[in-house]
Amino acid sequence: MITRSLFTLDHDAYRDSFRRFLEKEVAPFHAKWEELGFVDRAVWRKAGANGFLCMSMPEMYGGAQADKLYSVIQMEELAHAGFSGIGFGLHNEIVAPYILHYGTDEQKSHYLPRMASGELIGAIAMTEPAAGSDLQGIQTTAIKQADGGYLLNGSKTFITNGWLSDVVIVVAKTNPSAGGKGTSLLMLETGAAGYEKGKPLKKLGLKAQDTCELFFNNVKLPADAVLGGQAQENKGFICLMEQLPWERLQIAITAVAAAEAAIDWTVAYVQERKVFGQALSSFQNTRYKLAELQTEVQIARVFVDKCTELLLDEKLDTQTASMAKYWTTDLQGKVMDECLQLHGGNGFMWEYPIARAYADARVQRIYGGTNEIMKEVISRGMGLK
Repeated sequence: MITRSLFTLDHDAYRDSFRRFLEKEVAPFHAKWEELGFVDRAVWRKAGANGFLCMSMPEMYGGAQADKLYSVIQMEELAHAGFSGIGFGLHNEIVAPYILHYGTDEQKSHYLPRMASGELIGAIAMTEPAAGSDLQGIQTTAIKQADGGYLLNGSKTFITNGWLSDVVIVVAKTNPSAGGKGTSLLMLETGAAGYEKGKPLKKLGLKAQDTCELFFNNVKLPADAVLGGQAQENKGFICLMEQLPWERLQIAITAVAAAEAAIDWTVAYVQERKVFGQALSSFQNTRYKLAELQTEVQIARVFVDKCTELLLDEKLDTQTASMAKYWTTDLQGKVMDECLQLHGGNGFMWEYPIARAYADARVQRIYGGTNEIMKEVISRGMGLK
C-alpha cells in the first residue's frame, strides 16, 4: 500500500485523540441514536470542550486556526467507524466557513465562538421539495420590508443537523425575478416566530443523522440577517458556487474511508467464516474479488489525497472536485455491494456494520449534487455543451 504523506505527527496524535473520543462518547450510544433518529445534544458540548469543533476557525472566534487536515481526520474516523449520525463535518467545514468567509465581523463574533463550544449547532438549508441539484430553482423567498428587514416564506427538506440546529443559513430568493442572481444567504436562529422544524425523517440510511424539513411562515428577519450584510444581498449564489468544491471533496473523503473500512471488515469476516469446511478466504473468487476492490480503493485514495493537497493550496477546481465526488461515491456503492455479498446472509443483518454501511452509502451519489450533475460539470469543463 502507498504510504500517505498528507499528515504530520501532530495530525497522527490528533487522530488518536479523536478516535478515543469516539470510542468513549459515541460508540456506546450510536445504536440507540439510530433508533431515535438523532444524536444526544450532549455529545456536541463534549466535542466542543475537547476542541473537536470549528478547529479551522481563527482563535479569536474560538477555533484553533488549524489546517483542514484536522477536519479530514474527523471525517475519515467517523466513516471508518460507521458513525454516520455525527454531523460535525457539515458544522465545522460548511456552515462555519460560510460565516467566516462571507459574514460581517458582528456575525462572526456572534456565531462562531458558540459553534466552537457546541452551544450552537449549525445547518445550511439549500434543498427544497422541488429544487435539489438545481439551486437556481429554489422557491423560498425573503422579501425586503419597509423597515429594512425581510419576510421569509417557504420550506426546505433533507436538512442535515436540521432537528438539533440552533442556527441555519437559509438560501432564499431576495429578488425572485432575477433567478440565481437574486439569491441571498440569511441567518436564522431557532425560536423565530413562524419557523418550524419537522420531525427527523425516516431514511434508508444515516439513521442517527437528524435530517428534517424546515418550514418558514412569515418569519420576520432583521435587516442584518443577510450573511455579509446588505452589501451581500442577491450575491448568495456566487458564495454557494465558491464553496461547493470543498463540500464535494468532503463527500469523496468519506466515500474512500468508508470503502476502506468495508474491505477491512470483510477481510476479517472471510478469514473466520467457514464454507464447505474451509475458510471463505481460501476460495479464489473471494481473494480475487477483494484484491480488485483493494486496488480500486487504493487508486481512489491517491486521487483524493491529491485533491486534498490541491485544496490546501487553494487550487482545487470545480471539475476536479466533481470528478472526485462522482467516481469515489460510485466506487463506494460497488464496494459495499460486493462486501455485503461476501458476508452472505449475515450481510443483510443490521447488527453487522456492512449492512449499515451499505444503506448509508446510497445517498452519497445524490447529495452535494447528483453524480449525473457531476458529469455535466465535468463535460462542460471539457468544452462540451
